[in-house]
Amino acid sequence: MTIDQSPDRTWTGHTRGSSAYARLLAALFCAGVATFAQLYSPQAVLPLISADLAVGAARAALIISASTVGLAIGVIPWSALADRIGRVKAITVSVSGATLVGMLVPFAPTFGLLMAGRFVEGLLVGGVPAIAVAYLTEEVDRAHAARAAGTFVAGTTIGGLLGRLVSSPVAEFAGWRIGVFTVAVICGIAAMGFVKLAPEPRGFAPASHRGGNPDGSLAHRLVVNLRTPRQLVLFAQGFLLMGGFVALYNFLGYRLTAAPFGLPASVVSLVFLAYLAGTWASSRAGAEAARFGRKRVLLVSVVIMMIGVAITLSANVIAILIGLVVATAGFFGAHSTAAGWTGLAAPGGKAQASSLYNLFYYGGSSAIGWLGGVAFDEHGWTAVAVTILVLAGIAGSLAALVLRDG
Repeated sequence: MTIDQSPDRTWTGHTRGSSAYARLLAALFCAGVATFAQLYSPQAVLPLISADLAVGAARAALIISASTVGLAIGVIPWSALADRIGRVKAITVSVSGATLVGMLVPFAPTFGLLMAGRFVEGLLVGGVPAIAVAYLTEEVDRAHAARAAGTFVAGTTIGGLLGRLVSSPVAEFAGWRIGVFTVAVICGIAAMGFVKLAPEPRGFAPASHRGGNPDGSLAHRLVVNLRTPRQLVLFAQGFLLMGGFVALYNFLGYRLTAAPFGLPASVVSLVFLAYLAGTWASSRAGAEAARFGRKRVLLVSVVIMMIGVAITLSANVIAILIGLVVATAGFFGAHSTAAGWTGLAAPGGKAQASSLYNLFYYGGSSAIGWLGGVAFDEHGWTAVAVTILVLAGIAGSLAALVLRDG
């Protein structure tokens, strides 16, 4: 593991094509896998958890919400710690601690202990989303920052996909606990990859090395972002779009395993291959933002997400899957654009700006991810889809009215 040193004031960042640029993205790819594979691995086995623990869809979804609540609470403290000890060291502590807890959590004997363990796991894993974009924007040449952020988000989609694809087939043969544990082991390997690959930071020095943060106190860094209308609208994108997206994936599995479709859990887990559309869209959105502007890419992505969600209202399983792919591509295009924009345009405290985005992002995941279960239990899939469409419409309207490129 490397140690942050004093920043190089004449240095403008790693350029695309350099070995350090490639190592940085590869390291953050590993961190993304270690984070998002374990964070969402239970999502693919929620129907199995419901059956095993005798809980309904909304209550089972609290297993996801517990970890995302922990993550949302943890992002601000993690950003402050990263300012003190350095970005690389903080991410290393985060992924290592979360992976260790993740290996223990699946064997919690009661639903209450499972919830508590998932909360702690989320609290620990919060260091990656809290710090990663700030780390990128400080270490990468500004001209390539949007593309780099898109590549990082693409890596997180691979992590989310891997966690879901591994946990479900393993769970079908060995039980959901072994399925989730297997994912945690893979996350441990990915965490070691980050430690090995992360290049020594040159664009930032921790406060312990320079006697204080030039952007002021932690409170000032938070307030200056919360007082900026552009930042607030970007935070709203995270809350509204992520909340709808998590509801989409939390409860579509329940619909597909029930009548009239009656698909087995192992087959339903393959719907998460739609995440590959998000992998492509995240990278593509970064490139298109540099070409056409972030606002245009964000708005188009939101519209694409809404079209995809509307298609899932079909009674045809093929159409539903097509809608899921389209919605996934739209969501990740919007998310990668908003996340990168938040850190790059921060009026002060890049780590705090990214942390606030993630606070809203995972707050939406927790609140709306659970609310979608209430809607599903009461009124079925139509209620879930309408909820997502309303939230995305609000997000797009705010972006259209407030955001400006430049």
